[in-house]
Amino acid sequence: MKNKILLLLLSITTSSISQIYFSPNANMYVKNEVLFVNQNVNLDTGSNLYLRSNGQLVQGTNATSANSGEGVVSVYQEGTADNFDYNYWCSPVGTASSGSGNGNFGISMLQQPQTAVTSNPVTILNSDLDGISNPLSISARWIYKLVNASGYSQWTLVGSLSSLAPGEGFTMKGTSGTDATDPEGTGIVNNPGSAQRYDFRGKPNDGTITINLGANNSTLTGNPYPSSLHLNAFLLDPGNTATGGIAYFWEQDKTVNSHYLADYRGGYGAYSPISLASNGIYVPATFNSYNPDGSLNTVGLSSGLSIERKYSPIGQGFIIYASANGTATFKNAHREFYRESNALSQFEKQTLKADKTAVEENSGNEVTEVSHFKLNTIINNQFTRQLALAFVPEATDGADPGIDALHLDEALPNDVTFLIANNNYIIQGIPFDNTKKVPLRVKAAVPTTLKFYVPEVVNFDSSQQIFLYDSLDSSYHDIKNDSYQITVAAGVYSERFKIAFKDENILAEENKNTPKIIIVQDNKNRIIKAYNPENITVESFILYDMLGRTVISKKDLPLRQEYSFSTGNLHNGIYIAKLITADKREIKQKVILKN
Repeated sequence: MKNKILLLLLSITTSSISQIYFSPNANMYVKNEVLFVNQNVNLDTGSNLYLRSNGQLVQGTNATSANSGEGVVSVYQEGTADNFDYNYWCSPVGTASSGSGNGNFGISMLQQPQTAVTSNPVTILNSDLDGISNPLSISARWIYKLVNASGYSQWTLVGSLSSLAPGEGFTMKGTSGTDATDPEGTGIVNNPGSAQRYDFRGKPNDGTITINLGANNSTLTGNPYPSSLHLNAFLLDPGNTATGGIAYFWEQDKTVNSHYLADYRGGYGAYSPISLASNGIYVPATFNSYNPDGSLNTVGLSSGLSIERKYSPIGQGFIIYASANGTATFKNAHREFYRESNALSQFEKQTLKADKTAVEENSGNEVTEVSHFKLNTIINNQFTRQLALAFVPEATDGADPGIDALHLDEALPNDVTFLIANNNYIIQGIPFDNTKKVPLRVKAAVPTTLKFYVPEVVNFDSSQQIFLYDSLDSSYHDIKNDSYQITVAAGVYSERFKIAFKDENILAEENKNTPKIIIVQDNKNRIIKAYNPENITVESFILYDMLGRTVISKKDLPLRQEYSFSTGNLHNGIYIAKLITADKREIKQKVILKN
């Protein structure tokens, strides 16, 4: 059944509609809610669907789009307000037409909001002029796309053409100036000097959207829908294995005001979803340093931020570095109504988000924090490389799609990465094993000073120690509670530095000093035996059950080479036996009773 919408609705509660037809010049206003349409949307000439204040359109078809009509969806998104800095975008709309299907997009379709329902067309600057906030003017010089490219020299200029296919991302620099227009009367203006609002107007994208991928090639894509995209669902979709399961996001130091590439301080942060339910792990781009006390040097606002990526907001673009030849398909099944104002969704722009402890108003999904810690390495006191080591039971020691994030910024002359199968990674997942040593690869073009420390530990045993092992002198350094600084000569070090979870030097010393007393369980005779061949003076014996309760306690033991303690009245199970010597040293042994 088709529903005719004839009136402007000031707000709408969460609604589900089979399919929807907008008659000519009809309007709907969806504010801070989701409109779910199970099939297609037909926007006849002059009709409008306004998505405002986190309003979103979600559709349920599992095939290609059947959306049609010359009316438009209008949806806002805010990007950076600095005319020197890029955002990576992916449009949620295409050119409106009477035919069915998704249409192409171009920046001339963007508009400057005036009221909650009216906007002015943008001015396209085809010269070397920079973008301006009011009247909104966009420089076409910086509109590029990257499609299945083997190198970053293969960026293709799009300019003002409406030639971007659905699912193709594009770069766009921000604007200078401010715009005090408050279109919705909410106190949030178009551009307060920190974020520039754009009005995307066109036919809403819908259904399956496929992009081509080539092994070891990069493609700029992004969320192609007028709703949030569950990025984990997209990256981990069994049909999208060619993506490698990782999304990369451009970050740029917003204090550097230059259009010259040589002046840029920027790079790619990496997002690893780990699993469908998890919040994933994000490590930021490397272009800024930390202060000597370990705090962030905030001269560059993006560096060091833990940007939330699980739900890609409307318009968000990102890079896919393909692991194989193939395709990746966006589906309506990957769409989910999730407000950008909540904790796990953040568009990359200059303004900061509330922390992840914010209340999840509209998601019934359980919040799952991946067990991991971050490792920072300050390099020559100039910039910081951040790595993340995750503890994932199903991970392997090899490269795991959707878990391990390959390192894309190979141009840095001095760097630190994980080493997996002779390749460099910035996120690695392993099953936790306190005997494991995780290798790091250090690259130094010149003599380089490295300062290692752990700034963040998430959902990981707070008592577990974390060390940096230096094989040059077999030393272990506590980097969880302190830092380790070392200067290395020029070269590549693939075996020297490793992350470790116990100091084997201390353990060896402890074992060296441990009294030579052997504790065994004799189940046949229902006794615990302790052999003392070196005639060490023993002060007491205690046996604990697994709840920590004392079940046997013997004091003032005579000097003997063999002790026996009856266990005949104890239940079968695991126990901890402890002998304490006269000089307060302890010998512990787990014993299993089978009476």
